Amino acid sequence: MGILDALFGRTKPVKPDLDQLFGVPSAALTLEAGAGFTPTGLGSVCFAAVEGAAFVQVEQQVRALLDADTERGGVPVEASTDGYGYSWLLARHRPAELPELVNDLHAVNSELEANGFGPQLLCSLVAFRDPQGRSLALVYLYKRGTFYPFAPMPGGGEKRNSPLELQVNAMLGNDLRLEKDLNRWFPVWGAPGL
Repeated sequence: MGILDALFGRTKPVKPDLDQLFGVPSAALTLEAGAGFTPTGLGSVCFAAVEGAAFVQVEQQVRALLDADTERGGVPVEASTDGYGYSWLLARHRPAELPELVNDLHAVNSELEANGFGPQLLCSLVAFRDPQGRSLALVYLYKRGTFYPFAPMPGGGEKRNSPLELQVNAMLGNDLRLEKDLNRWFPVWGAPGL
């Protein structure tokens, strides 16, 4: 960072650190103890699809990797496209298999990154639910290397439970690298698995 960057308040972009995803199981324990939220076993990765054979091949490799355990009773990965044209891969595990789910999400991100498609990665999320049926996602922003909580209000519609998001954010400060800029806490309406 140069002197002009310091004078004008510019900072270097944070380099993605996919290993931050491995902090989610620890954060899950904090979430359960502090707010009653438990993992649902669902997690997804969002990326901007690219035209071309190279990307199609990498996407097929990722799906084959995640589907490898289907012969032993695992659930195949689900692919979908949202209303904005972004692609999602949804991985399913039993709620008690959170480390395995995190491994799958890490593998998807790593495979896309290793094949030069890191700039297409947007976010990954892991879903939680509490006994009252409220949903919560821990969203990992690939380009920022940070997490933030996303809590849609129950009953549909596009309203957020901001007090819950702030409560969860305060709880997880020791477990995850949290996004400090609240303007980057983008809603992920209709995200698969949430």
